[in-house]
Amino acid sequence: MTDAVSSGGTPPRPPGPELRASDADRERVAEVLRDALAEGRLDMEEFEERLDATYKARTYGELAPITRDLPVGQVAAPKVDMLKRPEPDGSWASRIVGGEGSSTWAVAVMSGFQRKGRWTVPRRFNCFAFWGGGELDLREANFADGEVEINCVAIMGGVQVIVPPGVEVVVRGIGIMGGFDHREQGVPGEPGAPRVVVTGFAFWGGVGVERKLRRAERQQLREERRQQRLDRREAVRELRESVRDDVLDTHRRMIGGHRDMTRHRRRRGGD
Repeated sequence: MTDAVSSGGTPPRPPGPELRASDADRERVAEVLRDALAEGRLDMEEFEERLDATYKARTYGELAPITRDLPVGQVAAPKVDMLKRPEPDGSWASRIVGGEGSSTWAVAVMSGFQRKGRWTVPRRFNCFAFWGGGELDLREANFADGEVEINCVAIMGGVQVIVPPGVEVVVRGIGIMGGFDHREQGVPGEPGAPRVVVTGFAFWGGVGVERKLRRAERQQLREERRQQRLDRREAVRELRESVRDDVLDTHRRMIGGHRDMTRHRRRRGGD
């Protein structure tokens, strides 16, 4: 028996299957499933069933059985870092992190894929959509390099790329009875911000590029607008009170003047 146990303490337990899984954890499992589909280890029906279970999973205990019989097998609980480290400051410099990227490709065949949240965009990301659709949300993402390429092939399907304000977008895709969205191209990027190059091919399909605020920024903007409305209402209320006070004061002066005039006339009549 260890000293901690003998002294009445409880030894710390390692992270267990009851811990909540993150979006990045689910994406890692989905990546293993896509590899297994491409290698013929899973048929389309098994792939769709397991992928659906992956995105419904909430804990590591629910994720682990999904890939237990596949290469690169189990999903391990994350290591807990006991050292307190500084949080990223949100600047562009802190979001260009290098490395290989947390996900490098995605496939949707009569189905869909999604990358969002805190993931790392590689230098080149390849995706394919056939009778399906996908969404690549870069608003909360980190970037492996200052310039990343997203290569999209959409055949009777579609891919939507969402970028945050400040990112420069260049679109170089080719569409045949389909198209690439060029609306966000030409908007200058902020100093130090990454450059996103969208390439590929669309046949009877489309690749859209949309610029949206991050959730925290949208919430802050809503709060600022709400505060502005409150400030305007307060200003209007104060103006009305000021006008009302001025009117009342003017009315009092008029009444006082009328009384003084009446008294003066009475005195002159008495004389």
